[in-house]
Amino acid sequence: MGVVQLQYPSFEVVVVSDPAGIKTAQDLPFAADLKLVPFDEPNISAARNLGIVESAGDIVAFIDDDAVPEPQWLHHLVAPALQSDVAGMGGFVRGRNGISYQWKARSLDRFGEAHALDLQNDVPVVLHPPKGRAVKTEGTNMAVRRDVLIELGGFDPAFHYFLDETDLNMRLARAGHATALVPLAEVHHGFAANRMRSTNRVPRDLFEIGASWAVFQRKHVAIADREAHWRQLRMAERQRLLRHLVTGGLEPRSVRQLMGRLDLGYGEGRDRDLTPVKLAAHPAAPFKSFPMHPRKSVLLPSRPLTFRKDLQTAAERVKNGEIVTLISLSYSAMYHQLSLNDAGVWVQRGGLFGKSDRTEPLCRMTTRSRRLEKEQRRVARQRGFSKD
Repeated sequence: MGVVQLQYPSFEVVVVSDPAGIKTAQDLPFAADLKLVPFDEPNISAARNLGIVESAGDIVAFIDDDAVPEPQWLHHLVAPALQSDVAGMGGFVRGRNGISYQWKARSLDRFGEAHALDLQNDVPVVLHPPKGRAVKTEGTNMAVRRDVLIELGGFDPAFHYFLDETDLNMRLARAGHATALVPLAEVHHGFAANRMRSTNRVPRDLFEIGASWAVFQRKHVAIADREAHWRQLRMAERQRLLRHLVTGGLEPRSVRQLMGRLDLGYGEGRDRDLTPVKLAAHPAAPFKSFPMHPRKSVLLPSRPLTFRKDLQTAAERVKNGEIVTLISLSYSAMYHQLSLNDAGVWVQRGGLFGKSDRTEPLCRMTTRSRRLEKEQRRVARQRGFSKD
């Protein structure tokens, strides 16, 4: 439903997925408007390269299957491309509760480690990183000029699961390209379970983490620094596992097994093929425009006692072509949560005095009308509320 609500005049949707994912996409009511690319290998870089070749637009935006874009996502994300020196663009990512940020603005040092950047407001910032550093974009919320992706050989298939976008970020910077960070280009990311992690982000296997770090070192880290760098990375992974052990997510034997897999992956990664990829310059298929219908964004107030009825009303209005945000406020200080439900309604629930912005005071007195106005302003430009 998130893609259906995107408000951008001309874009296509390319889905690269395994047979189960393709079957799910084929069952969607708008399946005929999608470019479907079957791919059944556990290699996210190779999958993204297939998507690049299939894409026929000037800019390729990337989002994961467990992420949902805000309606104005593309509008904000690709706007910096009007500057000719901007090749990459990255947005902000909100987490499972729909409020807190998973990732905001970050840079990369010469070891591929991310460091927070303090952007003063929500205006896009174009960055030209110094030598040896790069601008971090998240694989679930980024865009790159297609011709630049072709020039650089796309994503490196030696990164099967991890560090794929980090490697691309480093190569973009090395080639002298600027990257724009766009705070208002937001997606909501759920961290769905996969073969590498559970739904609560407890690791299931660290083999590809180790392998990817070995590949990254071979491409970007000086030989003299690799041993010390690996010791530091290995210690950080062990500390992460021990935190899950303390909270009950792992057993002691699982920590040993996972660390063993990490080391095996690191050894395998030192021997992986690093032959550069050459992608076809011409798209595999013509541009397939996804039908965009202009939608008005509206806010519907609700309360716990009338929530079910209000939710049905909101769903009907979505069917009638509106982008609907339903905010249910209880008389409490409960923290707020937000998600896009299966009917396409943006549902926000929480206390009248509770936090939506997690940096706010624990409890702040207000009226219902003022709180609703405040919440509408908070997401106005991401969701497309009019100024009147």
